[in-house]
Amino acid sequence: MAVLSRIFFLVTFLAGICVIPTPQAWAQNTPEVPEQAAPADHSLQKLILHQATMCEKVENLTPIRSAVAFSVSAGQVCCFTSFDPVPQPTLIYHRWFHRDELSTQTRLRLYPPKWATYSVIQLRETDKGPWRVEVTDQNGHVFDVFRFSITD
Repeated sequence: MAVLSRIFFLVTFLAGICVIPTPQAWAQNTPEVPEQAAPADHSLQKLILHQATMCEKVENLTPIRSAVAFSVSAGQVCCFTSFDPVPQPTLIYHRWFHRDELSTQTRLRLYPPKWATYSVIQLRETDKGPWRVEVTDQNGHVFDVFRFSITD
């Protein structure tokens, strides 16, 4: 009987060893503990033009009197752009074209996490006619094109 109980103990012991989970299995069977949120990897985010408009002026980073036609008597026109997200400090350009000729290019800096900026041109009588502003990054990628006119 003692031999039989030793064999039973040995079989039970060996069976127990076979059922002990491996560390991987143990990890799979344990309840998940929420991990702390990893910091956002800004290098994976993409610069996105969130809002843009042509307007007569900008006050407190708010475009005033957005339009597609401006009177030369307004004295100026602004191109307002807002980016969200801005993953890293970045350069953009507002490229102003009058009758398909580059009139001026304004280099603007953007900073994380989001940024709004604008450029302005002063209007003269000779500026009447069709205009467009291309909003580009430093590699020439065009985010958007805004067409407008200067009238009497």
